[in-house]
Parts: sequence; C-alpha cells; structure tokens
Amino acid sequence: MPTSHIMRYVRTTLVTAGAVAGAAAALLLVSLMLPVKVWRTGELPTVPLPVAPARADWPAPARLWIDTDAACGQGPRTDPDDCLALLLLAQEERVEVIGASTVFGNAPLVDTDQTTRALMAFIEGEGGPRIPVYRGSWAPMAHVESPAAAPPPAHERLRAALGQGPLTIVALGPLTNIALGLKDHPELHANVTRLVAVMGRRKGHVFHPIEGATARSFLGHGPVFRDFNVTEDPEAAAAVVAMALPMTLVPYEAARDVAVDPAILDRMADRGGTAAWVAQRARHWLTYWREDIGLEGFYPFDLVAAAYVIEPSLLHCADVPIAVTEDTWLFGWLGYRGLFVAADNQADSRPQAAGSALYCPDVSEHLAAWLAERLTSTPDRDRQRTVSIATR
Repeated sequence: MPTSHIMRYVRTTLVTAGAVAGAAAALLLVSLMLPVKVWRTGELPTVPLPVAPARADWPAPARLWIDTDAACGQGPRTDPDDCLALLLLAQEERVEVIGASTVFGNAPLVDTDQTTRALMAFIEGEGGPRIPVYRGSWAPMAHVESPAAAPPPAHERLRAALGQGPLTIVALGPLTNIALGLKDHPELHANVTRLVAVMGRRKGHVFHPIEGATARSFLGHGPVFRDFNVTEDPEAAAAVVAMALPMTLVPYEAARDVAVDPAILDRMADRGGTAAWVAQRARHWLTYWREDIGLEGFYPFDLVAAAYVIEPSLLHCADVPIAVTEDTWLFGWLGYRGLFVAADNQADSRPQAAGSALYCPDVSEHLAAWLAERLTSTPDRDRQRTVSIATR
C-alpha cells in the first residue's frame, strides 16, 4: 500500500476516534444536566443493611491514639474536619489521648504536622491535656517503606503505646501509619481494642454533597468526592484489612446527615480559645460549600468518627464483610480501588484484601444537636479551672 494511502488511513482513523470521544464526552455532559436519579444521588439501589445503635467494646476512660492529616486553614478547599475531631476528643474526660501521629493526606506532611502541633499547643495552653505529636508518613506505603527511607518516629511510638496495653486507634486520614506501624508486629494486634477509620462505601455509590438537587458548579451537578482516605493509599488500606483488627468504618453516608453551619462556627468563636481558632480556620471551607456546592453547611466527616468514640450509640452500624478491590463502576477505568462493603452478594471474586467490620451508614436523630452542644459549650474541665482561678 502506498505511503500516501497509509497516512490517509491513519488520519481518517484519528479523526473518527476523536469524533467518537467528543460525542461520548458531550453525551456525558448532557447526562449530567439531566435529572437522572443515579447521577443526582450518587447511589445505585442496594439491599438495606441491618443497622442498630453501636455499643462500645472498650473501657472508659479509653486509651486513645489519633492518626490525623489535619490541615484546617491551609487552603480555601482544605477541610477542617480533623481539627473539629481533635478538639472534640481532646476535651473529653472519658478518653485518655496517649498520642497523635501525623500523616500526609489533606495536605503535605509538613503542613499536617504543623497544624496538628499548633492545635495541640492551643489545647494544652488553655488547660487541656498535653498530647504528644509524632511525625508520620509523608507519602503512600510503597514510598515510605523504601529501604532508602528512614522510618518516621510515629511508627515506633505507636508500637510502644500498643506494647503498654489496649489502645483504641482513630484514623482520620490514610492508613499508612497504621499499616507500617503494625506491619511485622502481629504480637501487637491483640492490643488494638478497635480501629475507627473514616472510609468505606457500598458498591455503586459515589459521594455527591448535593444529592438529588442542583449545585452551583459543574453543570448543576456539583463535585464528586472520592473515598479520599482509601484512594490516597489503597495498599495501606488493604494491609490493615488483612490484619483482621476489630474495625469500625465511618463513611460519607453517616456524615451527610450532619452539617456544621455558620451559626455553629459563630458560637465556637464566641466560646473563644481553641474553639475560636478552629472556627476561624473553617471559614474558607464553609464558603466553598456555600458558593460551589450550594449548601449552607458542610459535612464534618472526621467529627462524626470522633463522636462514635465518645458515644457509640449515636451511630447505627452493621457487622458486614468488607473488601479492598477495584472500583468496578464509575471510577474503575481510572484504576481506582476502594474499600467496599461486600454485602448483598456483591463480594468481588479477586479482592486485594478481605475481612469484616462494623459499617456505620446511619446516625441518631440526636447526633447533630449533641455535636453542636459539645463544640460550642465550655467543657466541664474548663469550667472547673475557671472557678478554681476565680477563687484563688
């Protein structure tokens, strides 16, 4: 075949492929503008889970370790949920926070570490507990455990805390520190009373903050959130699931039933101290949700997990099989993996890791008021300190 014919064939093929791709993209854009239920809710039909109010399986006061990617105030689209969760847990007298480890996620490690240390310093400065902060993983598991990289101090400190007795771990970011801290140390697994992780979803579910309505961005569809803590380090999630630790997953489904609105931030500002500092750093995120998403309040994902630690019955959970596997629906073509509830016969035949967990998609009708009161009222510890100072 002459060279000119070959070139003409190649050009025709490329033009045809481009036209097909363009048509597919146009069809996708048009579909986003249509009131298609799946696009608007982010949920394919699933069998309801047999949820019930959760019960604590840890003693009070619980020894607690917090793993966090706190970055509140680092940017206009950086969520403040970790800071709200840390504030709630640090002021709770029924838990003893042994330490906090920092991890990449919402921002680079240098920012999450700095933010966490600043928040803990504020808490201690106004009479709260002294909570040591340990620098953790700067990148996903595959990079951090490279022979050329020195292990972060957080991994050894987490192992030391577990070696001293039972410990409840609250993971607010990617599970990198947990996976690497416990890797090759099966003797410590029995001392993990429970791992509470902010992640997990059901097959065919994606996260639309403006479910069923019209947003102010992306052709009225609004942003689609990933299961961020999993997609940032799916290998770490798989490694932890394979450890078969007692695990509770607090997913997007639970957080969307609660909102932090301007009134709550205003009352936190009036409370002063650390609460005011956190409220000020949450303002940009609130603005993003109002202007781009079209909601007057934001969903506080990590804060709901902190509430579970203090009052488990505020969340309604079911014991279900789970699996880390490829996303076979919306994001599969991008190579994303997810931590999925493998219920209603949806288990993948080739999971990267499989186990079981408490999955908590529903919350009590009292949770929103409970959180608002805890965030905006002066804790008993602070009230007692104020009285003590006044009577000197």
